[in-house]
Amino acid sequence: MLTPPTLLSELACTPEMTRLKDIGMHCGCDYASFPVYANVRCHYTRHMHSVEVANIVWNFTQDITQAVAGLLHDIATPVFAHTIDFLNGDYLTQESTEDKTANFIEGSAEIVALLKRHGIKIADVCDYSRYPIADNDTPMLSADRLEYTLGNGYIVYNMDLAEIQAMYEDLTVVKNENNIDELCFRSVQTARKFVDLSLKNSHLFLSDDDRFAMQYLSDLIQTAITCKVIIFDDLYTTETAVIKRLKDDHRTCKMWDMYTKISAVAAADTKVPNIYSVNIPAKKRYINPLVLTDQGPQRISDIDEVIREKINTFLALDFNHWLYAATP
Repeated sequence: MLTPPTLLSELACTPEMTRLKDIGMHCGCDYASFPVYANVRCHYTRHMHSVEVANIVWNFTQDITQAVAGLLHDIATPVFAHTIDFLNGDYLTQESTEDKTANFIEGSAEIVALLKRHGIKIADVCDYSRYPIADNDTPMLSADRLEYTLGNGYIVYNMDLAEIQAMYEDLTVVKNENNIDELCFRSVQTARKFVDLSLKNSHLFLSDDDRFAMQYLSDLIQTAITCKVIIFDDLYTTETAVIKRLKDDHRTCKMWDMYTKISAVAAADTKVPNIYSVNIPAKKRYINPLVLTDQGPQRISDIDEVIREKINTFLALDFNHWLYAATP
């Protein structure tokens, strides 16, 4: 992997970026007691994710502007991340929290000075979706999706680092079916392993546990705002600061305590009376990567029936049921 430019590390150390060290990748779900998060290697943060996205983009493009856009793409992520999309009623697209990136960049004198010193225009790094290696439409593979897939593989699922490294080193850049640059696996075997891992993530992201947790937590945040325990701007501080305020107020302390004790979620066909229960749709995120074949790059689902069936099974998941905490 190519050594990243010093600019990336300088930007990563600015206050606006270091705030992300206290914003988790799992949208607050890991503050509950779900077994999947019980033995994680470390707390997976938006800062870790952002730095590695930038490194991946740099490695495959050697374009500093694209790498900076990758680094800064989560700079405006609020406390509990996509849980705030639930608060905003945007649980299907989960994009409502992505519209403040330019404001955060322009509001940082240090970031603006660093960009100016290196001749990079702010407008060129405010939207990483301009750069297909950094970001693209699902189900294509981008640096963003690659990072959180491999990141969860290592941190949550305790995969061997050598296996993750082998997946990464199998990648190259090709033109996809739309003549756009995209990351592509060289071997079918590695592509299969990656899709299995990515689908494991996909099932986690829209599991009953995660959907219930994000809705519960968003309702808790709404209660805290209504009761003036916090204001909306507090969501752009840190999770430590917001959690402290929730715990310091008697109206939200009990709700937070109950949340942290939830270890399982149950489902019912109809709304459960007299207890907190929710019916929540889900954004179905998955990856269908390219792989090199004798006929050129092809989607793995087009050449592997087993993978195609796994993806179709995932896409057919039905969320038309009510969820409630099975514990405590």
